[in-house]
Amino acid sequence: MRLWIVVLSFLFMSVAVANEGTKESASGPEYLEMTPKFIVNLAEPKKFLAINVQLLVEGTGAIEAVKKHMPALRHELIMLYSGRLSDELQTMEQREALRQETTAVIRQTLDKMEGKKGAEAEGSSGFKDAYFTEFLVD
Repeated sequence: MRLWIVVLSFLFMSVAVANEGTKESASGPEYLEMTPKFIVNLAEPKKFLAINVQLLVEGTGAIEAVKKHMPALRHELIMLYSGRLSDELQTMEQREALRQETTAVIRQTLDKMEGKKGAEAEGSSGFKDAYFTEFLVD
């Protein structure tokens, strides 16, 4: 009888430990800061844009993909931000449009780097959105 109790207790403990491991591996949404912040020259002389970008990413695989491709993502965003006119970055609507462009460029770059095309790329990367946590035009 004691042997059965010991065997059953080990069985239940192993199931509980296995369930805990599953919970930890299923990662929820997480914010990743793109460091260092972006500082790029604008089209006008002596004007620059300083911008801090945070990415909302869901899933362990997606987080690893973003970290793996961070140099390519940074390159694409530098190309997107640099050379703009400061007048294009003044209103809330203009900044929101730039944020949406940022999100689209990140999604396209991740899909390209991960080899995803068409319907396969739609929403499958785990990348959800990009947010500006600092935005300075000087």
